Amino acid sequence: MRKVFLEKVAFITGAAGGIGFATARAFAEAGAAVAITDIDGNAAKVASDSLNDIGYQALGLRCDVSNEEEVEAVIDEVVSVFGRLDLAYNNAGLHAPSVETADALAADFDRVIAVNLRGVWACMKHEIRQMRKRGSGAIVNCSSQSGLAGIAGLGAYTASKHGVIGLTRSAALEYARTGIRINAICPGTVNTPMVAKAMQDHPASMQAVIDEIPLGRMGTPEEIASAVLWLCGSDAGFMIGQTIAPDGGYCAR
Repeated sequence: MRKVFLEKVAFITGAAGGIGFATARAFAEAGAAVAITDIDGNAAKVASDSLNDIGYQALGLRCDVSNEEEVEAVIDEVVSVFGRLDLAYNNAGLHAPSVETADALAADFDRVIAVNLRGVWACMKHEIRQMRKRGSGAIVNCSSQSGLAGIAGLGAYTASKHGVIGLTRSAALEYARTGIRINAICPGTVNTPMVAKAMQDHPASMQAVIDEIPLGRMGTPEEIASAVLWLCGSDAGFMIGQTIAPDGGYCAR
């Protein structure tokens, strides 16, 4: 891989495994120092150690994105260690139980919104505060194919992912002339631990989603990572407030 992000620092949430770790590794392979954050601090440390052991520069930190004070503190620590912040992928998210709206619990709704939507807002807020000091930066927010289409039984999750697209567009317009580019990615069903757990917990509804992928298979974490890196790179310099959907054709129907 070309070292297109030499001397850059990338911050990735929910990065101890799955798409987040694949993206962290891709950034590292492209020359960036990477901050791997996750609500499981031990797993984040293991993930960062695995990159440091093969010659990359990585830092593993615990961060609960639903807690803005934690988000601010961890971003400040990343800047303290690496001296700057150039790139961010706000990937952390969770699913709610699959349930019809009339039977859903407010606590489940509130938790999904706190992580998937307010967490993205908090991360963007403090990433932008660092990036605007330098007058440059690129942020990619993780929405979902559920941010572009309704999915029965996943009302809270779908609402949170639609909200991420709205936040992305608004912030992108605010900072378009400051040198900070903000876009969103809407992955389809990807073979990750979170999807594996969803398959275990809700096999019928998840299998129905997989059966509807026009390509006929789930995506890989590396396929999503490559799209994130493209959005962060100079080749995507004219992309502002956009959403791209690596989803195997799901949203093309």
